[in-house]
Amino acid sequence: MAVLKVKFTKTKRDKLAQILWILNWVSVATGVILFSLGLFLKIEIKKRSEVMAKGEINSVPNMLISVGVIACIINFLGGKICYDCSDTNKFSRWRLVMLPYIVCTLCFTFCILVGAVMCYTMRNELEESLYLGLRDAIKFYKDTDIPGRCFLKKTIDLLQIGFQCCGNNGFRDWFEIQWISVRYLNMASKEVLDRLKSNVDGKFLVDGVPFSCCNPNSPRPCIQYQLTNNTAHYNYDFLMEELNIWMKGCRQALLDYYTGIMRSIGLTVLIIWLFEISVLIGVRYLQTAMKNVLLLGDPECESDGWLLENSFVETAKYNFSIIKNLGKANQISTVSEMNDPNIDVQTANYGPDNVPSKSIPKAS
Repeated sequence: MAVLKVKFTKTKRDKLAQILWILNWVSVATGVILFSLGLFLKIEIKKRSEVMAKGEINSVPNMLISVGVIACIINFLGGKICYDCSDTNKFSRWRLVMLPYIVCTLCFTFCILVGAVMCYTMRNELEESLYLGLRDAIKFYKDTDIPGRCFLKKTIDLLQIGFQCCGNNGFRDWFEIQWISVRYLNMASKEVLDRLKSNVDGKFLVDGVPFSCCNPNSPRPCIQYQLTNNTAHYNYDFLMEELNIWMKGCRQALLDYYTGIMRSIGLTVLIIWLFEISVLIGVRYLQTAMKNVLLLGDPECESDGWLLENSFVETAKYNFSIIKNLGKANQISTVSEMNDPNIDVQTANYGPDNVPSKSIPKAS
């Protein structure tokens, strides 16, 4: 028994073909939207690639760009097919193409769903990439005179100002690295020498942060040095008072920013997927209805359209039996080749001038 069978008159078939023709052109526009969203996300990631470790974070934008291009091609072809379906004679040209087209489109819509899911599952990879990238970028903050790293100070400062953040996980990250270049340290100063000798690695570590960590909204002048020393500042308590620097780490700030973008993109892609599924269902109805018209031989008659010719269980069993028989056929072919008596039998290479002596009769 057919699943969701619907009866179509000639007028209904023509209207369905016209509507699907329009919807396929709308789907071409959705393909452009998918391509644009993927390109936008790729550009946004590229903007801050200096603070991201290399990984699989470009898989989502690449997926969206590819799906967008394929959507334009498939739906352009679908529009042409649906336009010709209003004429029985023109449909006969596409009769053998429509079912493979529907199968390919179904696989394509599955790729759209995968793209939507990837937008929501990319967070862990992105978080790891940001953690490693920011860790290395902050480590090289002081290397303003080394080629290949000289831009990182400006990058980190603009990042902390723009996203109102400080450090990787927080402002304390700056306490653990030397972020002031040696060229700006007075090596004749006893205080500097004592600090360099105070740790095993010989680094100049201070409980301070760069100027870009300062919060301009604070009424108090920015305290960026000796943050943990209460006696160094008047009316200051490190443990009780809210600091006038950004408290959020840049990893969390960037993660929230990209997560918001990807959630919006994921929702848009999910809506496009639902739209593509509805168009595909309409094309399936049109294909089965027009197929039955050709079987009946009367272009003006009523015809049935359906999603599946048999029930879901019967269709699954039928497809499974086809796959099973293909496997058996392959197995039988292999066994028959192994048991074929004609295989590996040496044949005589005799010619008119190459005849064994025993086969020549002797004269009596």
